[in-house]
Amino acid sequence: MPKLEAYDKSLPYSYAPGLFPATECLRNAPERCLRLLLHSRSAESEGAAGLRAAAELAGVRAETADRVLARISGKENCFAAMVYRKEEGAFDETSPHLVLHHPGDAGNLGTMLRTALGFGFLNVAIIRPAVDSDDPRVTRASMGAAFSLHVRHFASFEEYERACPGRRLYPFMLTGSVTLAQAAAQAQMPLSLVMGNEATGLPEEFARKGVPTRIPHSGRIDSLNLAVAAGIGMHAFASALRERAQEQI
Repeated sequence: MPKLEAYDKSLPYSYAPGLFPATECLRNAPERCLRLLLHSRSAESEGAAGLRAAAELAGVRAETADRVLARISGKENCFAAMVYRKEEGAFDETSPHLVLHHPGDAGNLGTMLRTALGFGFLNVAIIRPAVDSDDPRVTRASMGAAFSLHVRHFASFEEYERACPGRRLYPFMLTGSVTLAQAAAQAQMPLSLVMGNEATGLPEEFARKGVPTRIPHSGRIDSLNLAVAAGIGMHAFASALRERAQEQI
C-alpha cells in the first residue's frame, strides 16, 4: 500500500480521526473509504473492534498505524482514523442551502456542518477562500457529519449564483433590515441562508442580493459567534418550514 503522507490540502485524500468520525465515514460514505488506521491499543476498545469488523465486511483494509494517528490527530489517545477520498457533493436544488462565505475557522466550520445535518440543511456551499473543509480538524469537529452532507466548493459567490439560480437568498448581516423571525415567517423555497466570515461578516453588497436578515440580541455584545448564529438561523427557518408543511396537511 502507498505510504500515507501528513495531511495537505493538495492531497486527493484526507483523514477522519476519532472512532465516531471514522465510523460515520464508513457508515455514510463507504465508497469513499480507502483504509482504516487503528492504534495498537485499540484492541481494548469495543468500538474499535466493531469498526474493524465493519471495515473488513465492507472490504476496507485495516492496519495498525500508531505514528500516523499521532501525527494527524496531534494526540496520543487517538485510537482510529479513516483515510477517505475527497469528493465534491451534488446539490439537490429544491432543498434549503447553507452558504458559507469565506469561513476561516476549522472548529466553527465543523460545528456548522454538524448543526446543518441536525436541522436538515443537507446542501452546504463553501465560498473560497476558506478553511479547508477536508482538514482533519474540521472532520473531527463535525463528528463525521460531513459524510452525510453534500458539501460543494465555489470560487466566488457569483459562481454559486450561476450554478444555483432562482433561489431566495437570506444574507445574515448585523445591518439587516429584516429580523430573523420576520424572515423565517415569510420564507420562500428554494432558499439559501448566507453566512459571512467570522471576523468581517458579509460585504455590504449582500444587502442587495436578497432579504438582509439580522438576529436581534443584547447591545452588550457586538456580534454572535458565527457557528452560533448559523445554528440559530437554521433552527428558525427549519422550524418555520416544518410548521408551514404541517398546516398544509
